[in-house]
Amino acid sequence: MPSRIWKVRYLRLVRKVHRLMRHPRLRRFEWWKGIRTRLLNRALWQPCRDTVAGGISIGLFFAMMPMPMQTIAAAAIAVRSRVNVPFAVAACFVSNPLTEPFIRVSQFRMGSWLRENLDVTIPRVGQLSLPQGVADFIIGFLLAGIFLAFLAYPLVHLFSAILPETLPIRPPALKRKRRSSAN
Repeated sequence: MPSRIWKVRYLRLVRKVHRLMRHPRLRRFEWWKGIRTRLLNRALWQPCRDTVAGGISIGLFFAMMPMPMQTIAAAAIAVRSRVNVPFAVAACFVSNPLTEPFIRVSQFRMGSWLRENLDVTIPRVGQLSLPQGVADFIIGFLLAGIFLAFLAYPLVHLFSAILPETLPIRPPALKRKRRSSAN
């Protein structure tokens, strides 16, 4: 598919999300106003090489974490880090119900291999020592999240270098409304 079609689909998705977040029913809530203004910052939705790389890195890190509401956490960190929010949220869907069992088993195996071969000590929580299986899993998912986050950043930059028309280096300039000067 040509890159123009992808860009049009992305812009349609962005428009739909913006419309949903500005819905009149949501405007009534005071707590939503602060979140909405930060989340709907247009600079966080413009795809460019650096913001997309950061967004995918954050999303893949949270995709490897065994926690509920990964997408909300990824979106919050993406807003705070000023990277692309849609790509951070989309990268969280790497761990979906079909891939989840395979990811968790591989994380457990990676953690146990690391603990056995590299003599990684079992973490302690206060005076309590974690069981061996839990420690293997914790080591595995932390390592997987950090590894994928560090791997995604240069891969996105490589993709941008190979196909610069698909993913630009700088975000397109935002159009500002011109005020008509009435003299």
